[in-house]
Amino acid sequence: MITSSLTASLTIQERHLNRLKEFLIHQDGVERAAYILCGESSSSLDPWTGHPHRKFFSYDILPVPEDEVLSSSDQHITWKTDSFVRTLKRAQEQGLTVALMHSHTGGFAEFSDQDDANEPDLVELAQHRNGENTSLLSLILTSDEKLVGRLWTSQQQWIPLRLISVVGESIRLHYPGRGQGQSSPILQRQALAFGRVLEQDLAMLRVGIVGCGGTGSATAMLLPKMGCRRIALFDKDIVEESNLNRLYGATQADADAKSPKVEVIARSLTELGLGMQVKTYQSWIGDPECRDALKACDIIFGCTDDHAGRLLLNRYAYYYVTPVFDMGLAIEVSPSEPPEIKAMDGRVTALVPGHTCLLCRGVISPAIARDEALKRNNPTEYERRKAEAYVLGEGNPSPAVVLFTTDVAIMAIEELVHRLQGFRGENGSVAQRVRKFHLMEDRRQGANPDPYCPVCGSVEYWGRGDVDPFLNLVG
Repeated sequence: MITSSLTASLTIQERHLNRLKEFLIHQDGVERAAYILCGESSSSLDPWTGHPHRKFFSYDILPVPEDEVLSSSDQHITWKTDSFVRTLKRAQEQGLTVALMHSHTGGFAEFSDQDDANEPDLVELAQHRNGENTSLLSLILTSDEKLVGRLWTSQQQWIPLRLISVVGESIRLHYPGRGQGQSSPILQRQALAFGRVLEQDLAMLRVGIVGCGGTGSATAMLLPKMGCRRIALFDKDIVEESNLNRLYGATQADADAKSPKVEVIARSLTELGLGMQVKTYQSWIGDPECRDALKACDIIFGCTDDHAGRLLLNRYAYYYVTPVFDMGLAIEVSPSEPPEIKAMDGRVTALVPGHTCLLCRGVISPAIARDEALKRNNPTEYERRKAEAYVLGEGNPSPAVVLFTTDVAIMAIEELVHRLQGFRGENGSVAQRVRKFHLMEDRRQGANPDPYCPVCGSVEYWGRGDVDPFLNLVG
C-alpha cells in the first residue's frame, strides 16, 4: 500500500556506490545484500509539493556477512537477521536510518513478489527493536547499475522514492520514466547535442540559487533555457541603481521602487512561459525561514559574495551530500584613470564529499564571516567595532562587469551539465576552475584538505543530514 502525501528521496555518495557494486554484482549472477546507514533531512513543507519531504543520505555501508546467508540464487536471497539487528542497534545509537539493498542480477529494476512478502517482516522487526516510528528503506541495484527504491513507514505502508541521486565526480539520477518520452520542441536542438535525458534530468532537479546579483541572476535566467523547471531564489537584498548594469530582469522602475531582487528575477522567469515553478525567499540563507526550502534542493548554486553565507553552504554540501557550485569573480585594478587591469579571475568550485572545501582552499575567511554575522545581528556593536578597526572586509565596492559575471555563471552551469551528461569525457569534472580573463587562460586548481578540517578532512559528517544545532554551527 502506498501513502500519498509524504515524498522521499535518497542520495548515495559515489564512493559508497562503488563499494556496493563490488559487494553486490558478481559474474556468478547470484543475488547479494548490504545495509546502508543513512542520515536524514526532514522538511515539514516541500515548497514545490506543499507536502512533507524526507531526504536520506548514505553515511556508511555494511555488507551482509557471507556466513549469514541462508540461501541465494539469481532470483532471491535470504539471510539471518543477526546482522540486521546489529545494524538497527547502531542506527538507533547514532540517529540514522537503515536501508536494505540487494542486487537483481538479471536487470529487473522492480521489486519482486518475494520482496513484497519479506520486507514487511523486516519492518516489523525494525519497529519492535527501534520504536514504532522507525522507517526502513529498501533498494534494488541491477547488474546494469539501475537503482530503484522505496520507503516503508509501517508494515502496510510504503512510498516510492521520488529520486535516487548518486553524487561524486559525476551526478547520476534514477527515477521512473527516465529516458522515455519525447523532448520538448523548445529544447529539441539542445537534445541533438546532449540527448533528451539531460532535459529530463534537469526538469527533475530542484535547484537553489543563493544570491541573486550578477552571477545569480544570470544563472537563474540560463537554467530554464536548459530545461530546469523548479528553482528557489534566496537573497534578502533589494534592487539598487548600481545593480542595473548586471542584474538580469531588473529595470529602472525596480531600482526606484527598491524591489526585492528575488521577486524581480521570479517575475522574469515566469514571463518566459516555460512552466517554471519559482519560489522566493527574501532572507539571508542562514535564517530559519529558508531551511525547509534549502533542504528540499537537489543542487545549489552559490552566488553570494558574503563569507558567512559561503561558510554555511560549504558545510551544507558535505552534511547533506548536495552539490554546491560556488562562484566568485575578482577584478583587481590600478587606481589610475583609465584603470589598468591587474587581475580578472572567475572561479567555480564544486563542493561535494571527496572534494576540498572552501575553507581549505582559502576562499572563506572565518574572521570576516564572524564580522558579517555581527553586522547582521547587532549593527550597533558592529559600527562601534568598525570605528575601532576591529572588523574586516569593509571598503570600496569591488569592480563588477556583466560580461564576466555572466561568463562565471556559464562556467558553473557547464560543470553541472558535464557531471550529469559527461560531455567532456573521462576526467572532465573540475573541482575548482579559475578563468583568468585578462590572460585568456583556464586553470584547474588542485588543493589538499587540511587533515584536521571538520568539513572535508574527515568523513564523520559526510551524509549526516540533520543535526542539532543546524550544521553544528554555534552562534
